[in-house]
Amino acid sequence: MADNAGKLLIATRNAGKFKELSALLSGCPFDLVSLADVGIGKEVPETGSTFAENATIKATAYAGESGMLTLADDSGLEVEALGGEPGPLSSRYAGEGATDAQRIAFLLRKLENVPESDWDARFRCVIALAGPGRSVELYSGECRGLIVAGSRGRGGFGYDPVFLLPEAGKTMAELSPEEKNLISHRSAAARKAVEALRRMAAAQRRQAP
Repeated sequence: MADNAGKLLIATRNAGKFKELSALLSGCPFDLVSLADVGIGKEVPETGSTFAENATIKATAYAGESGMLTLADDSGLEVEALGGEPGPLSSRYAGEGATDAQRIAFLLRKLENVPESDWDARFRCVIALAGPGRSVELYSGECRGLIVAGSRGRGGFGYDPVFLLPEAGKTMAELSPEEKNLISHRSAAARKAVEALRRMAAAQRRQAP
């Protein structure tokens, strides 16, 4: 445990998400490591019905597996006209193993009979921090926008190409990584998590002999 005191395990196998989270957490006073870095191949099923439940499940499971302070997030798209779908099922909306393009196509088919003026949506993210002997802490963020009928932009991942930010006149996928990290749902949650991590690091320093 002593060797892990200054490390934070990021509990995701999604390379795009790990890269994005690493950038968003750059101000935190911990060294970020991945599941691959610590040799964890275990898959943790996301069996929760909410973002908070899934983030908690992953953070606590991987913290228990690694003995490390662990950060996990669950995030996704909520479309008002679809009653909040796809929600926590965002990554599995078109079935297991579907590509981003297939998920987007499936979403647009679900919206075919809904007027485009009613395609209001938001991205939501919940970050969970867990560790041995520590209660789980949750931090959330959201970003509101609209779904558009055609994919635009080459950046980001997931539903970014069809998520329009009206104030910017761009989809999330048309933003630079720096622009996205200023306004995204994940960045809003990560900013709160970074403050908590700074407090944890300060507490560790005070307790050190």
